[in-house]
Amino acid sequence: MSIKGAIMNNTDKTKPQADDKGLNTLLGSTKQTTDKIIANDEVLTSLIALGQGDRIRQFDDNFYISGERVDTAGKVALILSDNMHQPNNIGLYTLNSDKPIEVTDPNQPCAFVIGNLSLDSEWYAVKSLTEGIELYRQLGSQGLKVTILVSINPFHFNNMVKHFAEVKQVIVTATIDKKDEITKPLLGVNVKAILTIFDLLLSFDNEQTLDDVLSDPETIVKDLLADAWGEPETLATDTSKPTPYPIDAWDGLLKKVIIAVSYYAQVPLAMAGQCVLGALAHIGQQFVNAPHGDRHNPASLILVTEGESGSGKTETMNLTHLKIDEHEKRQYQLYLTDLETWEKDKASLTGKERQAFLDNTPKPYNPETVFKDATIETILDKYVNLEIVNASWATDDAAQFFNGHSMTSKTAGNALTSFTDLYSGGVVNRSRSQKNAFANPRTKAFNARLTLMLMAQRIILEPALSDPLLNGQGFLARALIACPEDLRGYRTWNDPKRKDDKAHNNPDLIAYWSRCESLLNPSPANLPIAPNGEPERIKIQWADSRAKQVFDDHKQAIENRQRKGGIFATLKAYASRMAENASRIASLIAFFDERTSITVDDVTRAFMLVEYSTAERLRYLDATPTGEQNDSEKLSSWLVDKAKGKNPMILNRTYIYNGAPKPMRKNNKILQSELDNLESMGHIKQADEGKRKVIYINPKLITA
Repeated sequence: MSIKGAIMNNTDKTKPQADDKGLNTLLGSTKQTTDKIIANDEVLTSLIALGQGDRIRQFDDNFYISGERVDTAGKVALILSDNMHQPNNIGLYTLNSDKPIEVTDPNQPCAFVIGNLSLDSEWYAVKSLTEGIELYRQLGSQGLKVTILVSINPFHFNNMVKHFAEVKQVIVTATIDKKDEITKPLLGVNVKAILTIFDLLLSFDNEQTLDDVLSDPETIVKDLLADAWGEPETLATDTSKPTPYPIDAWDGLLKKVIIAVSYYAQVPLAMAGQCVLGALAHIGQQFVNAPHGDRHNPASLILVTEGESGSGKTETMNLTHLKIDEHEKRQYQLYLTDLETWEKDKASLTGKERQAFLDNTPKPYNPETVFKDATIETILDKYVNLEIVNASWATDDAAQFFNGHSMTSKTAGNALTSFTDLYSGGVVNRSRSQKNAFANPRTKAFNARLTLMLMAQRIILEPALSDPLLNGQGFLARALIACPEDLRGYRTWNDPKRKDDKAHNNPDLIAYWSRCESLLNPSPANLPIAPNGEPERIKIQWADSRAKQVFDDHKQAIENRQRKGGIFATLKAYASRMAENASRIASLIAFFDERTSITVDDVTRAFMLVEYSTAERLRYLDATPTGEQNDSEKLSSWLVDKAKGKNPMILNRTYIYNGAPKPMRKNNKILQSELDNLESMGHIKQADEGKRKVIYINPKLITA
């Protein structure tokens, strides 16, 4: 018997429901199935082979539902789940039979889940187990992470899809001739429909991949949630959109590199630009200091970038930090070799010779300088122990930094002080008790450098950027922030030219990597020497008096905008450090070009970047200057900002009432008037869900 012939779906509405039978009680009457029971059943064997055996149970005995006896002889229980992956139903599957699967409560939205409901997987919905099994096999063999949602009852397929789409976008597939069967009942639901000429599984049988199918010009991909909305009417000054990234702040090779990284990783220019800055800071902080006033500061940077899961953060870092990563690997291999030699030498000695060896030959230390998953304390200890002098905490998942133990513990203030001290002056203070017999007497390090390049989802950044401690300690005031648009849903995967165009063949990226490699390994002769004979950092200078004057003019303009009523009046701590960040950026640009002085052009471009970051900071905090937007514009921007990343984009009206920008906040009359106005302009839809009032935000506003 084939798999396809083994499964039929229950459409008999007269079957008893499990209304009077607790699911837990029912599950308690089951046990794990044995190989002997399912040995000859192709469907169940296939499911177990796919790792789904924990969702197949065997009944101990018959049971009753609504007073009717349910014969369980020769049947097993398929555990069906809701959208939170909690068991909420049972499918009665008859072994080695074409009998339909009976669902104990057919009106309950549920699915047999193949895979798991992880949010980083793609969720596909199908109408039969056989289709689900084969689709899971095929997509998995292509290296794709997927979850398959099987609707046991085809008449309840749409309800099942709607139920799971409340959590995450669900993908449905159909041939184009049957598109209306899919698209019409699911219009307005968070669903992506893939409509093909040939059946998707048939295409896979013909050795096509999903990429091949999607690249077919006759394939149609529709976002049924977005399609249900009309085009929103344009607001005069809608600042819900991210600040345009100033790509012209870059010139020459670096500009070409940012454009190339954006293209190959399919990410916003802002994300590519932030990662390039992170790479420059990691390399440059080792060799140069930036001028500021009558002193020179570290050239380190703090970079905070918003990017949702799957938005391309990892690939972007892979491209911008390629030579840094390769350098790290080489240093680590050398360390392993040295460590092995040291261990052998130690093992060959005994007594006084061994002790003399230990006294005079310290154990090699791990030279790692790029940390992606660390703790604040670990990094600070490495500085104090003289294991590192220059380092970066560069990660595409900054939850470890913002939500780690150090930032949530009673010592968070001390940790932040350590980072700001490092940023400002290269000093590490690590006070600790010396009563412990194994205590390290070292408590300080000087001339240390640390660059932070933190990328995270909005759900992580939003509370962090409004955290009183992070702001009060001055940490965020030193950060360069970017919150670019989310390109997911608008990226291109089926362009033949793009598929053949490889990043590692791009001449601009090759030139960039070559320059990074040479900068990571400079000739000692090119570095200044301190009185103790050790190399020291180059003090970047102003190219001429004009460059210094232009810098001071920009600094003065920033100062003036901090006055009462000025655009920076609510962001003085951040604005006060804009000039210092500009000096650091200009110094890094000069360093990359292998220059030791800052030109007028460097200054102008650097301030373009810090102005961009400050605009993003203002936008993120809803600190829009008075008079720049009317109330409708303010509210629309705020709604889009708060709903971004939600599927669907929906907010509770009570939440809006309590948090909306003034004067709408906690003023029901004004708020309702503005909501009605936005609804008439196609920005929102107001709805009642039970006793709860909710607001749906037009998803087209994200890219409008």
